[in-house]
Amino acid sequence: MFQNDRYRIALISVDGDPAAEIGQEEAGGQNVYVRQVGYALAEQGWQVDMFTRRSSLEQAAIVQHNSNCRTIRLKAGPAEFIGRDNLFEHLPEFITHFQQFQQQQGFCYSLIHTNYWLSSWVGMELKKLQPLVQVHTYHSLGAVKYRSISDVPLIATQRLAVEKACLETVDRVVATSPQEQKDMRILVSSKGQIEMIPCGTDTDKFGKIERSDAREKLGIAQDAKMVLYVGRFDRRKGIETLVRAVAKSSLRGEANLQLVIGGGSRPGQSDGIERDRIASIVAELGLEDCTTFPGRLNEAILPFYYAAADVCVVPSHYEPFGLVAIEAMASQTPVVASNVGGLQFTVVPEVTGLLAPPKDEVAFAAAIDSILANPTWRDQLGKAAQQRTEIAFSWYSVASRLTQLYTHLLAPAASVPQSRTRIAA
Repeated sequence: MFQNDRYRIALISVDGDPAAEIGQEEAGGQNVYVRQVGYALAEQGWQVDMFTRRSSLEQAAIVQHNSNCRTIRLKAGPAEFIGRDNLFEHLPEFITHFQQFQQQQGFCYSLIHTNYWLSSWVGMELKKLQPLVQVHTYHSLGAVKYRSISDVPLIATQRLAVEKACLETVDRVVATSPQEQKDMRILVSSKGQIEMIPCGTDTDKFGKIERSDAREKLGIAQDAKMVLYVGRFDRRKGIETLVRAVAKSSLRGEANLQLVIGGGSRPGQSDGIERDRIASIVAELGLEDCTTFPGRLNEAILPFYYAAADVCVVPSHYEPFGLVAIEAMASQTPVVASNVGGLQFTVVPEVTGLLAPPKDEVAFAAAIDSILANPTWRDQLGKAAQQRTEIAFSWYSVASRLTQLYTHLLAPAASVPQSRTRIAA
């Protein structure tokens, strides 16, 4: 245990439960980021508490992941799923319970790392109540998101104001790509301090399975040309573009073309509605015989799908970073992605994959076909992709850079110990 509570930090992710099963409603990259950053920071010597809201009475109030890392679920509104656009009114209750938790534990956090705009508001309010350092990661910017959708929510004005105040006032904002940093400066504010630290991936979990072994386990033919999508069912993810691109593939009818659309769905919820819409497009285009919806892909099976694929497609209309892209790359699977946001940073054209304009099904079809038609080039792209993730995108490297940032912001205290052994009692 720590001898100094100065090295106890809070990761706050009100709307993204780090202990949630990925693929649930609105559970995606942010959840993975907070959880994996928490794990990696704990390995590097921090005592990490990850705070989120309780969305079900069946959920444990505290999940102890290891001796240095736990998830703490606080009451903020009814214990049920509430969409992000409807959570703001419950944030004062979250703050109240956060402070009560500190009082019960007998310490105050010296540093909090907030995630998404809702949590940034929580952090800024907490700074008015107690001394602390606040670091923030946006995960997405309203100023970018609202440009790509027609049904702008009522909360939009509030969100834009909070994101601007956050950039201008918190101790440091973390951009996960050069593109996101540029968007912040152009669309949010010219003020405030930004540090570029990318997201990461588990380089030990991905990339250890041979394609042939993965296909045997999943029941996929060895000669199949497999195109993979992994993620939530959300219109902004661009799944329709992918489906229509596959329908235009020059390999359709000439090869065993297989489209696998992996992701969770809950009937009646937004992702379930979008899944049904995508399924109807698949039927309309006559792709039912070559399209599979395996549902939610848990952590045990996900590496097999990445390994089995010839190409992983990330057709999002916007992505601040794009965790799926680097998970696929770590698995030696080349990526075809939209040339938007952080995907322009993670995917290196003609080195680790290809980029195409968002919503351009013709361009996506051409990019997918060029990789599927050349297995030798596919393998070259895959190897380079894996090398890129190992060098630039491991969670260890992300945590190391965050440790340097936290230590700098917490100065002039003594340097943070770099391993558990150096801080053990």
